[in-house]
Amino acid sequence: MLSQLRSFPSGERPFIWRPYAVVSLVLLLSFLAWDSTAWDMHLATLWGEPTGFALRDNWWMAQIMHAGARNVGWIFFLAVLIGIWRPWGPLRALPTADRVSLFLSVLSALLAVTLIKGISQTSCPWDLQAFGGVAPYVLHWNLGVRDGGGGHCFPAGHASTGFAFMAAYFGLRQNNAPGAMKWLILASTVGLILGFSQQMRGAHFMSHTLWTAWLCWTVGWVSHCILFSVNVNKKS
Repeated sequence: MLSQLRSFPSGERPFIWRPYAVVSLVLLLSFLAWDSTAWDMHLATLWGEPTGFALRDNWWMAQIMHAGARNVGWIFFLAVLIGIWRPWGPLRALPTADRVSLFLSVLSALLAVTLIKGISQTSCPWDLQAFGGVAPYVLHWNLGVRDGGGGHCFPAGHASTGFAFMAAYFGLRQNNAPGAMKWLILASTVGLILGFSQQMRGAHFMSHTLWTAWLCWTVGWVSHCILFSVNVNKKS
């Protein structure tokens, strides 16, 4: 598939995928290294005690940073969808086909996180015995091993409210759209903030947030490769 990107119509900019693949590989190795440590539990103990997480039901954390941010994310997602027909901001720099591809890249990132989360048997920190729950700690890479908790906690779905929009960066960068880097920085910052807020509530470990970022970044550039290839072939 990637070899097809070498053939494109006159005037069409090629998509240089290799730097993004290198970033993906570096992040992959870095996050695997994180998983080999006990830092997840160490960070969780900053907010969690044997009796639970004090901020779990905090009004600001639960209603604003969780429910409110999720609703804002859905509104922005719909805005990107509407932008296919009525472009706004940096979307104005993209032809219609590329706006469709951009939206599908974001959707692909969201679906990737949702799919893995749906089949994951990893429970949230607040379900663990160390924090007043019933489940023993089981690393999320121990596939098929149930910990006895609620499961479906890996990766961090809430963090994808921000991270998924990183997938739009590749389409914006492809078309030299103004503000492409600002879009990437904003999406990654929002993802980190939302992931961190959920960690403070006991809903996720830091690794859950990190792997959500990796998934959204990787699915973003791979889906853009595929969709760009399709668009090029249609124009050929």
